[in-house]
Amino acid sequence: MELDLKSRTAVVSGASIGIGRAIARGLALEGVRVVAVARRADLLEKLAAEVRAEGGAEIVPVVQDIMQADAPAHVASAALGSLGHVDILVNNAGGSRPLPIDAPESAWEEAITLNFTRYRQVTHALLPQMIERRWGRIINITGKSEPEGLNAAFAAKAAVHAWAKGLSREIGEYGITVNCIPPGRIMSEQIRRNYPEDYREKFAEEEIPLGYWGEPEDLAALAVFLASSKARYITGTVIPVDGGLRRYQF
Repeated sequence: MELDLKSRTAVVSGASIGIGRAIARGLALEGVRVVAVARRADLLEKLAAEVRAEGGAEIVPVVQDIMQADAPAHVASAALGSLGHVDILVNNAGGSRPLPIDAPESAWEEAITLNFTRYRQVTHALLPQMIERRWGRIINITGKSEPEGLNAAFAAKAAVHAWAKGLSREIGEYGITVNCIPPGRIMSEQIRRNYPEDYREKFAEEEIPLGYWGEPEDLAALAVFLASSKARYITGTVIPVDGGLRRYQF
């Protein structure tokens, strides 16, 4: 399928490893010029070199800790300075934050900032130029809606779903779509470190209908499609990529 992405530009946060890396790479190989944002410069440079060797579009590394107060403004400024304009925004930086019931307020604030507030702030920093150009794609990598315990990231990702749905209704008239992708069990450095292979095999057999853990490229394929003109009539959605793991029916 021709996705008509060759003239597009994108920002992808959390792009040095895992899902963010796979999305940045997938977009660049489709011809999208990408600003890749993360904290580890060496991994970003490696990604850019890899894509360049494969004949993909330019990847511009931007080293930034998304938790810093000036991160949204810096990311927007760096992206617009490098690309001229931004068509596609992939909000991906985040992380799980299980908390005890007596967790201090600072722990909740950190989790909400990382997993919701920065998504909102970076998006709103880039929205005016999308509205002016009357085209845009906002893709949020979120999380599951079946919390098995108290985890501040689940609450923050639920906030992203509600915010994204409302935003999609406000900006649809400008040709801008807003969608969310909650990952299932996707292989990563952290997964390999925290879950031994025998556990992963047992879990997949018992809990995942497709019978295996996904790879970052499985999710990236949907993100790249949602970034394209082919997905123009898909907005305000939450689309899990989880091998059938989640039990909710919608």
